[in-house]
Amino acid sequence: MRLRPCEDPKRKSDWSSVDSSPAAKMPRPRTSARQSSEAPSETSSSTSPERAADDDTDFFMAQANDSQSSIGVANFREVHVQSSRTVSVPPIGRLPPEILIAIFSKLALPKDMLACMQVCRNWAANSVGILWHRPSCNNWDNLKSVASSVGEPDSLFTYADLIKRLNLSALMADRIERLTLTNCSKLTDKGVSDLVDGNRHLQALDVSDLQYLTDHTLYAVSRNCPRLQGLNITGCAKVTDDSLLVVSQNCRQIKRVKLNGVVHVTDRSIMSFAENCPAILEIDLHDCKLVTSPSVTSLITTLRHLRELRLAHCVEIDDSAFLNLPEHLTFDSLRILDLTACENVKDDAVERIVNAAPRLRNLVLAKCRFITDRAVLAICKLGKNLHYVHLGHCSNISDAAVIQLIKSCNRIRYIDLACCNRLTDQSVQQLATLPKLRRIGLVKCQAITDLSILSLANPPRSGHPSVSNLERVHLSYCVSLSMEGIRPLINNCPRLTHLSLTGVQSFLDPELTAFCREAPPEFTQQQRDVFCVFSGDGVTRLRDHLNQKPQQHQEEATMYDDDEELDEDEGQMTGLMHATGISDDDYINVPAND
Repeated sequence: MRLRPCEDPKRKSDWSSVDSSPAAKMPRPRTSARQSSEAPSETSSSTSPERAADDDTDFFMAQANDSQSSIGVANFREVHVQSSRTVSVPPIGRLPPEILIAIFSKLALPKDMLACMQVCRNWAANSVGILWHRPSCNNWDNLKSVASSVGEPDSLFTYADLIKRLNLSALMADRIERLTLTNCSKLTDKGVSDLVDGNRHLQALDVSDLQYLTDHTLYAVSRNCPRLQGLNITGCAKVTDDSLLVVSQNCRQIKRVKLNGVVHVTDRSIMSFAENCPAILEIDLHDCKLVTSPSVTSLITTLRHLRELRLAHCVEIDDSAFLNLPEHLTFDSLRILDLTACENVKDDAVERIVNAAPRLRNLVLAKCRFITDRAVLAICKLGKNLHYVHLGHCSNISDAAVIQLIKSCNRIRYIDLACCNRLTDQSVQQLATLPKLRRIGLVKCQAITDLSILSLANPPRSGHPSVSNLERVHLSYCVSLSMEGIRPLINNCPRLTHLSLTGVQSFLDPELTAFCREAPPEFTQQQRDVFCVFSGDGVTRLRDHLNQKPQQHQEEATMYDDDEELDEDEGQMTGLMHATGISDDDYINVPAND
């Protein structure tokens, strides 16, 4: 229902007195006064923030029916019909917007509101928000009409900016299999529970980052969704063990569970999943700091099909999680293990992991700062199975261990050695021999020089130089680098799309940083001053610039994108899970002499 003011034959004089003004011939207004999504409401089920202190109660209506419309005057107080000359208007036309909105809000039927909109432009401007604040979508025809109006390019109002609430529960079929509500941050238990209720066929539910959700929603899931296979409640910090325990007991077909940042999760619910859900393939417990080693042992031992186990920042986990695995069992299904920042995991645990899961493909030990060369030599046993290894901040490892790792695991596609400050050019020159290497992280490896970069640019394979497959190279804070190495890298790596040189003084020339992407908005001025990351088209433009001016250096960079860390060809990014990576941004505020 694309609403436009129209001429009322009985009020033609009113129309002529207003619309004949120059303002009536000006382009149609495109925005309402305040575009905030925080429209006030007094409904008990409201998901909007509390009413602002200066909003008057008289200008709001509480609606019992969630499909009805309500709006506060705050959204339209600044909407005025402009006029460049004085015109005579009837008394009703001289009422302030606040009074008009208060009157219009008393109308119960949308058709009455529509009639008011068609009286004149002033009435339209002060009633359209009430009608569109919560448009009725109780059948498919209404929804189609709303969508059509929102997409109309030359409509009188930008209806999309006026919509603050949508109730689609009446349209929900009872055979929905996948429901994704990611980042619908204003949704509460009531909205999600209504969608889930009666959906016996629901197989996947993603409600990540819905911070208002509580156990109430998961109780509804456990009652209604016996076929559930995927559950992503990342960031739902109010959820506790109590509801997860019930989900694990009632949704026994579940295969993928993502509990990132669900801070109240403990061993009790995790062990229940291990006991009751034998089909689990992937479980992500990132930042579940209350989970301890017995849970991990139970998951690995009991879930014989487990492929991905992510335990980043589970700081209570130690060596016993893996040393207590049964000696006689191997876990051939396990492909991805993420232990980022599990500082209490040391060499003994890594040795046991490799022996217990000999087909690991992705191993993340970033910030496990106590591991040494002994752990790296154990990883060598993975051989051709290892494609992705992250050893960032493992500062105790040396060239000898890294060289042996590369010789043993020659199918590595991604390796991160950020902040491994004992490494020298010897390690990088050996890395250059990897035939499938696509992404390499050497942030703050301050001992490497242009010799390393020249090796990457001209990889010696089978005794002869070959074309590099490198796509992303992260060299921030490698302070000894110069144009001599970077220019060949850019020109000899045709697939290169990301290059980071943050903190490398030789590349902070304004002529070069002109091709750099913008620093993240949260960066301080000091961080912005040293930021140097080129990405996508910026790489191409930088390459062209350097080739036109031979004495300038070529750069390009980009942060690690967690969604892209894994090799797409290997199909490793399954279900709800994503690989963990460390972004170059993580090092921006680290002094170069660390």
